[in-house]
Amino acid sequence: MPGWADAVPTALLVLADGTVIEGYGAGATGVAVGEVCFNTAMTGYQEILTDPSYSGQIITFTFPHIGNVGANTEDIETSNLAAASGVRGCVMRAPITAPSNWRAGQDFDAWLKARGIIAITGVDTRALTALIREKGMPNAVIAHAADGTFDRDALKREAAAWSGMLGLDLAKDVTCGQSYTWDETAWQWGKGYGRQEAPRFHVVAIDFGLKRNILRELATVGCRLTVVPATTTAQEILERKPDGVFVSNGPGDPAATGVYAVPEIKKLVESGVPLFGICLGHQMLGLALGAETSKMHQGHHGANHPVKDFTTHKVEITSMNHGFAVDRDSLPDTVEETHVSLFDGSNAGLKLKGEPVFSVQYHPEASPGPQDSHYLFTRFVELMEETKKKA
Repeated sequence: MPGWADAVPTALLVLADGTVIEGYGAGATGVAVGEVCFNTAMTGYQEILTDPSYSGQIITFTFPHIGNVGANTEDIETSNLAAASGVRGCVMRAPITAPSNWRAGQDFDAWLKARGIIAITGVDTRALTALIREKGMPNAVIAHAADGTFDRDALKREAAAWSGMLGLDLAKDVTCGQSYTWDETAWQWGKGYGRQEAPRFHVVAIDFGLKRNILRELATVGCRLTVVPATTTAQEILERKPDGVFVSNGPGDPAATGVYAVPEIKKLVESGVPLFGICLGHQMLGLALGAETSKMHQGHHGANHPVKDFTTHKVEITSMNHGFAVDRDSLPDTVEETHVSLFDGSNAGLKLKGEPVFSVQYHPEASPGPQDSHYLFTRFVELMEETKKKA
């Protein structure tokens, strides 16, 4: 890159095996430890960096130009603005340029600084992605110092000492502190976000790291939403008399969060209330129904993941972000596999036979990503309608 050849590196990515990758700092200064993954999306970097599901991770963007449309106040996905940014850092190929977009309200570098996100530019992200594909997602330290002074040995020790994502409950760090209501609907060209003024259903959403656009999509199809913290009990949820319960996405190991969440999800399943889960919610629902989860080699992170829906026999392009998965071979006979990843054959959806309970591993709300899977929100509404008629 022009001007970089003789420059002193001001940022480092230090992998747990001792590998040191030099680059040039952006965003906040400091040191952070996390798991390095790669994301193949070409757009939506602001939504990605504010997705609570990335808590504990350092994101390598495979698309080389990140930050060139700036940042704005509308594309933030975390619903808990009081929580610190969950993502530990980001890795980029090209330097951040001045924003060029009519929606830009802030320079991307200034936005990173304001959110406390450490970034490194000038990295061969193709080589790093190939390393992750070959060896798996490494633990690492990302460091940015304006003067380029680092204690490299200390950074190597910190990277090697981090325990990693297995056994880590991160939902408690990103969930809301208290319950709240939501009625904002999806963004429309020329109108922005709207309001649901005539809801037909009341949905309680359990926040394990909830994205705003999931709430918007549920509001758009006619739901009034009450969001509750991750530790809310099934009894407390059912006392609110919901027409349906949504189990949200989120970060970390589903088995760790499931220690307190899975017993409550089992009670919700037994209650007969319609249940819809996404991402971490899908994994914990799988655990509640008797399946097992496991850590993935490189995970799925991007907006171009093909998934086959066995219930419609259609293939949809989806947005994914997960490092754990439900083991499809562990699904009990009472559970039907509804979706599968066409990249690697891993499970991408399930439903409980004969009951209004289903979930998917991907993000049907997009933001960023394709909109092929918006039908799932309508499917949830239809289940609530059917359940109401039987009552």
